[in-house]
Amino acid sequence: MSRPSRPDRTGFRRFATIQTRWEDNDVYGHVNNVVYYSFFDTAVNRYLIEAGALDIEKGAVIGLVVETQCRYHAPLAFPDILEVGIRVARIGTSSVRYEVGVFRQGGEDAAAADGHFVHVYVDRASRRPVPLPDALRAALEAIHA
Repeated sequence: MSRPSRPDRTGFRRFATIQTRWEDNDVYGHVNNVVYYSFFDTAVNRYLIEAGALDIEKGAVIGLVVETQCRYHAPLAFPDILEVGIRVARIGTSSVRYEVGVFRQGGEDAAAADGHFVHVYVDRASRRPVPLPDALRAALEAIHA
């Protein structure tokens, strides 16, 4: 089986800077695999909040993660500062696929890890899928690859 290629920074539309924490490291001295999903979620939701497309406390529409994947290419460790790149690969009626790349700040242009996740947007109360609100769709289109 051939190893997948490592995405580079140029393919991502928006970046979030994230400071690793001491507790992110595992006993092997690098960021534990589950922490990368937190980096993904933080970068995407920070962008949506800053774009005025997501109100995490009172918004009628929320995104639920229904699929996720991460590939690890190179170790990261505390006290690394990360630049997490995001882009939108697909916009549906009520869902969106985000692609994410995790880079060491000032490091290589190739991602240390990359992956994706899919949000299905639902009504907060009923948890039933709803069409993407206009403000959300506009924010997604702005970072669509």
